[in-house]
Amino acid sequence: MENVIEAKNFIEEIINDELSSGKVNSVHTRFPPEPNGYLHIGHAKSLCLNFGTAKKYDGVCNLFFDDTNPSKEKTEYVNAIKEDIKWLGFDWFEMHYASDFFDEIYNLAVKLIKDGLAYVCDLSAEEIKNTRGTLTEPGIESPYRNRTIEENLELFTAMKDGKFSDGEKVLRAKIDMASPNINMRDPVIYRVLRATHHRTGDKWCIYPMYDYAHPICDSMQGVTHSLCTLEFEDHRPLYNWVVENTGVNHKPRQIEFARLNITNTVMSKRYLKKLVEDGAVEGWDDPRMPTLTGLRNRGVPAEALKNFCEEIGIAKANSEIEVSYLEHFIRDHLNFNAERAMAVSKPIKVTITNFEGEEDTDFVINPNDESAGVRKVKFTKNIFIDEEDFSLNPPPKYFRLKKDGYVRLKNAYIIKCDDVLLNDDGSVKELLCSYIPESRSGEDTSGIKCKGTIHWVSADYGVDVEIRDYDYLLKDAEYPGQDFSERMNYDSVHKYLGKAEPYIESVEEGTPFQLLRKGYYKKTIKDGKLILSQIVSMKDSFKK
Repeated sequence: MENVIEAKNFIEEIINDELSSGKVNSVHTRFPPEPNGYLHIGHAKSLCLNFGTAKKYDGVCNLFFDDTNPSKEKTEYVNAIKEDIKWLGFDWFEMHYASDFFDEIYNLAVKLIKDGLAYVCDLSAEEIKNTRGTLTEPGIESPYRNRTIEENLELFTAMKDGKFSDGEKVLRAKIDMASPNINMRDPVIYRVLRATHHRTGDKWCIYPMYDYAHPICDSMQGVTHSLCTLEFEDHRPLYNWVVENTGVNHKPRQIEFARLNITNTVMSKRYLKKLVEDGAVEGWDDPRMPTLTGLRNRGVPAEALKNFCEEIGIAKANSEIEVSYLEHFIRDHLNFNAERAMAVSKPIKVTITNFEGEEDTDFVINPNDESAGVRKVKFTKNIFIDEEDFSLNPPPKYFRLKKDGYVRLKNAYIIKCDDVLLNDDGSVKELLCSYIPESRSGEDTSGIKCKGTIHWVSADYGVDVEIRDYDYLLKDAEYPGQDFSERMNYDSVHKYLGKAEPYIESVEEGTPFQLLRKGYYKKTIKDGKLILSQIVSMKDSFKK
């Protein structure tokens, strides 16, 4: 068929087979978040898969909000999810909510009762759990399993009318208490829950369970391929049972894929919410958070995230990706797109004793983009260098600045440290240096061989800046038996009062820079203060 493509994963192989055989004529997917928190990077994989698969086959993808648990859902989360999808460059064909179909879902539950396939049960949640059985032992049938159809209809109506308290009664599918799949042992499909819904208000006091509502909603939307993560694999027989026994006209197919796990990264929406509520981070958009809004606030390019999701591929088995692999894609994108600039985190003043006045030096804006050209940077008598680029007691093979040593200033001249002025505590107060006039970058005739090149900022023109560096929220990769609280890094942000070249102050907020020899940073303004916050470090630790 015309819309069959070269398959790059097992999902595309399945779709190609179905298109070729005529089982389906088009591809219709959906991205189905629950609006009970902000999306994190794990959701990005599902998002890119659902929207991307539909696009590859000239199909469509819906945005579908699974809002069947009103006690945890908010319009705030709905709006954030829509913004995240737009940021990644996707748009939905139609937007639906499970609550759009509450009437149909309820009516199909009534049909199941009339067909003798559902019953009202008085057992508590704990009693149902205890009678579910084990992998080696069948479950025990509920004493209410054989209520008459008339009694079940009457009780289910009373549940809807609010005549029972939360947890007092549930509606269960009547399937098989001896099924080898525990999910098929008369699962609960409706429960009494008095909670104001973010869309329907207090219209309902009973709500469908996800496993029951989801296949119905997929069918109502015309979804052909319901793509979900591996934890739903054991739920697929129930998905198919609901589709077959409710009699819905359209029959979607559920396909499971491995979820995204990343080292040193909190991948639990519940725990991310706890971090926000406990004040461990500044909010859902804290740059250390793996939420999409946090990554966007940090300055991570949307294209880099999409490239990462595309490259890791779609697998059938769960695995864990090194965080350095994600950083590699971020760094690679910024390397070709970010302007270069200079800033120092811990400034040391340098006086160039034999230089007077000021001079323009040529600064290459981006060596990977010839069209970017050059800009002028003022070189003056007084400059700042980074504290880490000078040593009073240098180790062997130290190629930065030291007493009586030489170093090249990026795009400028070679300087020699002639003297060191110290504070009373022994720390460096000021360096007195001389420059080599014949060593101007691009025109060097000095004959001096310098192995070290360092960045610098003019003391006369430099501006005050707060430089923020970030560590991972989790100290290490996950180990068995640990929970997130044991792995938290409570020293994950470091702030320095530094100096930056004035060009940074003049550009638009949000502009990313490669700070020479430091890493990639985003310019922000907060309370009138210039801030450069780290996007990703310079060093690429990913083993290609």
